[in-house]
This record gives sequence, C-alpha cells and structure tokens, in this order.
Amino acid sequence: MATETTEQSPPADQVQSLSISEPQVDDQPSSSSNPTPSLSLEEKYQIVRSVGEECIQEDELLNLLAHKTEPICYDGFEPSGRMHIAQGVMKTINVNKLTSAGCRVKMWIGDWFAQLNNKMGGDLKKIETVGNYMIEIWRAAGMNLDTGKVEFLWSSKEINARAHEYWPRVMDIARKNKLPRIIRCSQIMGRTEQDELTAAQILYPCMQCADIFFLQADICQLGMDQRKVNMLAREYCDDIKKKNKPIILSHHMLSGLQQGQEKMSKSDVTSSIFMEDEEAEVNLKIKKAYCPPNVVDENPCMEYVKYLVLPWFNEFSVERTENNGGNKTFKTFEELAADYESGELHPADLKSALSKALNKILEPVRAHFKNDKAAKQLLQTVKKYRVTR
Repeated sequence: MATETTEQSPPADQVQSLSISEPQVDDQPSSSSNPTPSLSLEEKYQIVRSVGEECIQEDELLNLLAHKTEPICYDGFEPSGRMHIAQGVMKTINVNKLTSAGCRVKMWIGDWFAQLNNKMGGDLKKIETVGNYMIEIWRAAGMNLDTGKVEFLWSSKEINARAHEYWPRVMDIARKNKLPRIIRCSQIMGRTEQDELTAAQILYPCMQCADIFFLQADICQLGMDQRKVNMLAREYCDDIKKKNKPIILSHHMLSGLQQGQEKMSKSDVTSSIFMEDEEAEVNLKIKKAYCPPNVVDENPCMEYVKYLVLPWFNEFSVERTENNGGNKTFKTFEELAADYESGELHPADLKSALSKALNKILEPVRAHFKNDKAAKQLLQTVKKYRVTR
C-alpha cells in the first residue's frame, strides 16, 4: 500500500507524537539508522539485501544503490489490531537497516485497505485509532524516526489529494489483468483463492499494485506473503513498457508459537507475542511454545533468535549452571544451531534466554504505554476492539 505527499510527516492530528522516553542505548536495535556516509557500495548492498529472504533481482538492487543516493522503499500495513513482535520488532530492525544504508522509507498506512478487507468491522474511526497506536509502538520500540527518512502516509488522505493520478492507474491495472490473476493475489489480504471474496477484495490487489507506482517506490519491502502482488507490479511494467521495475525485497514471515502455525496472527492469540505483553506473559508464552529438542528447522524459538534477537543485540547470551554447561554467548546463528542440534543446548535453557532477550527488547514499549497517559488510553481503546476478518 502506498502514496506520496510532499516530503513531510502526516499532520499532527493524525500521528500525534505522544511524549516518548528514549529507550536505553543497550536496548536499541544494533542496525542504527544514523547516516553513515563512509559506507561503500558493497556495504550498502549487504545491509539492504540482509532485510530480504528473497530479492528480485539482486543485480537490479546493486545497480539502484550505485546510481541513486536515496532509493525509496515502500512498506504498507493494515491497522487491524494489536501489534505482535513479528511486525513490531522485525519492522523496526528492517527500517533501521534501510535508513542506515541511505534509503528513504515510506510507510503506507492502509486505512482504506483495512476497510476493504473488513478489519475493525470496516469502521474507519477505529482503524485510524489502531493506526496511531501502531506508530506509537514503533516509536517506543526504537524505530529511528528522527532523521526525516521515514514517513507515515495515510492512504485515504494521499489518494484523495491526488485522485487524478491514483485512480487512472488502478483502472489501467484492472483493465490489463484477467480476474484469475487478481484472485491469485488474495494471499496479500490473508485470504486464499478458495475463499468467497467480496468485490472490495478484488479491487484491493489492483489498488496495492497501483500504490507502488503512486509512491514512486524503487524497492517493495514487504513480507513473503505480499510477493504475488509485487510480482504483478513487475509484470505491469512490461505491459506499459516501463524499464525500471520495482525491486522486490521480501522479508521472512515469522512463524507462530505453536507447531504448524506458519505465521503470527492477531486473530489467533495462541500464535503471538504482542508488543505490550507483560514480562510474565512473554515468559509463559515462550515456555509453552513449540521447541523440539535437537531440531532447528520449523522451530519457532530458534527462529525468533535468528530473526529478532541476533539482529537486535548482535549476540545471544545463555545463562546456565556450570553443571549444565555454564554461560555461553553466541555471536552467530550457525554457532547456536550447531549446539542445539547436538544437544549441547537444552530447549529449557534456550527458552529462558529467549524470554529474557525478548523482554529486554519490549521493556521500553511497555514502559511507554504505562507511563504516558495518552498512549495508555490509546492501548486501552485498541484492546477493546474486536479483531475481524
């Protein structure tokens, strides 16, 4: 989802910056977004490429970074309920990486998209409240919003302001694609091709594809579940003879807590750790999480270390008694995986260390929503909303 205004933040009445105490330096993600002019082209490439599990195409990405000082990255989200760590922590890490490499990130607040997809029962006022809550989460978590390289743009406002540009593009995309191709994109809404889709959910992929061009995005930085509509945008470039196609940088989809849960879901509380969960709740959820001994693949606890803890702290520390192997700090996932597969690291010790690390990341968020009156009220309001599909 996307759209572009003059290079400024949303109006204060839309994204009020509730007073936020700065997280401790040790709790900030290691991929700081402070500009680093001395980065070589290869260093920039490695930082940006590390965000994606898949990149289409790598040579195009390298060429973009070589020739454009501030590439535009697009990321979009539906305000649809409380935020889990897959969205809160991973997006903070990824956005800070991108800005540290010189990119400009446009965060598309898909309020109209949430309405089309029946989130919050289609109530735009509730959707707006959830959108403001989500922005506050990222601020409190340490997303670097002070450099001017990150913009939050509300889709409804941006589209209305430049409707003469937006809707002709949507109609052209719809005209150039058959219905089965659009239905194949239903995964982007958390649907399947077998679901009975509303007419609104047919319009949705055409609009999301148009967002990419409306925002003038060089890079689509979204999850693997958004891949099909991003590919639709590249195919559309062939239709209109556009040479420079948007580069697709698809990040990993973090699995849910229990066996067989392919991703965390706001509508399934058993699958998720939420950004404002209390320390005891995090500990209990991790304690109950699926974590088979000696198995690394499809092990959510190992996955959380790989994609959240190690990128955040650049290390993962396990505290154990001497009889159980003593304390150990892992600097790489490969080192951790070897110990876990061999049985040197027990699931209970992994879980204990994981809980501690996650709580350290989440503590500034909890503190903000407890100590700031406006933020506290915002969270209480969002918690009362029923998550709808």
